Amino acid sequence: MVLTMAGCAVNPVTGKKQLSLIPESQELALGAEQYTPTQQTQGGRFYLDPELTVYVREVGMKLARVSDRPDLPYEFVVLNSSVPNAWALPGGKIAINRGLLVKFEDEAQLASVLGHEIVHAAARHSVQRMQQGMLISAGVAGLGFALSDNEWAALIMGGAAVGAQLALAQYSQSDELESDHYGIRYMKAAGYDPQAGVELQELFLKLSQGRDSSWLNNMFATHPPSARRVQENQALVQQLGAGGYRGRDVYQRRIAKLKELQPAYDAYDEAMKLAAEGKMKAAMDAINKAIRQESGEAKFYALRGRIYENQKQRDKAQADFDKAVALYPEMFEYQLYNGLNAYELNNLDKSRDHLERANQVVQTSIAYLRLGDVAKRQHRRDDAMRYYSRAAEAGGDIGEEAKRKLAEMSQ
Repeated sequence: MVLTMAGCAVNPVTGKKQLSLIPESQELALGAEQYTPTQQTQGGRFYLDPELTVYVREVGMKLARVSDRPDLPYEFVVLNSSVPNAWALPGGKIAINRGLLVKFEDEAQLASVLGHEIVHAAARHSVQRMQQGMLISAGVAGLGFALSDNEWAALIMGGAAVGAQLALAQYSQSDELESDHYGIRYMKAAGYDPQAGVELQELFLKLSQGRDSSWLNNMFATHPPSARRVQENQALVQQLGAGGYRGRDVYQRRIAKLKELQPAYDAYDEAMKLAAEGKMKAAMDAINKAIRQESGEAKFYALRGRIYENQKQRDKAQADFDKAVALYPEMFEYQLYNGLNAYELNNLDKSRDHLERANQVVQTSIAYLRLGDVAKRQHRRDDAMRYYSRAAEAGGDIGEEAKRKLAEMSQ
């Protein structure tokens, strides 16, 4: 995108003038287009308890209605990730991970995080960051992106990269303070005890300084805590007055299913750790434990399939990838695993089907490369060259392999 003119607008939250290069229509379109792909790069939907997402949406909308942009098309989703984090895309597209929900004690603490994210969306913080990136790169939108907890990070192409960049890039200290300040005001206006926002910042700061920072690494990266934030939040609460709805009993009832499932996810996380260390037998034991505890989680079968792949048991891997796809067909990762494994089994039609479905949601250079290989083996020369050309755009080892194969076909 090339910038042809610059303008000024009033920040809808603070009332201050700010540079405005991206119109609201583009802001809303960007959030809508990237919401699903960005969810999928961060674990996908937590579908085992859909009522939990309904509850989070109810809490979020209480805050959205008293925000400075109540007419944004807000959406809220719970993601299936143990990483404790929450994020907002332009237009009010908000996500919170199950790994953060299990750390809260009551609804007011949930409201404090959702209120904070609503301010990021309402005040156009991610759009402002994007504009700064556009200026720095002489008119090209993009700050680069970092995907945590996702092995396909370096291979993801297209819009999902933009969405991940907006969701996961670090906010400035002023943006964080602004989101704290107005988020607490939204909490008070919605009837919640704003002291919950101070409590969370105190907790995050304490954990970041010592004994147990590991589970908050991702939250710290995108929402860095500081003593200044605690002090300023407390001063605002004293000004507004503490007291209000806490909702501990309701919250604990609502996350009861999630807590019941936690041992299965703990076993999955242990299996992931063991597999990364090359301890495949122990990893298999751990993932089988997870599956015994919860047989309806697609994520568990996908991991077991990958362990089978590592052990060269591709037929067993295929059965597990098929199961993962059957349980959560929208998830690009499971379609991708299935397509790559099917290629190794010489099942070209199946490989093509799954790889194309994966790329419909999140495009990856490895999927384009293998689609090129499938097309070449099926004597579809034009398709092969088209796929290799797309893979070549990604750079890295995958891009170099695609360029080499493209050159061979051009001779």
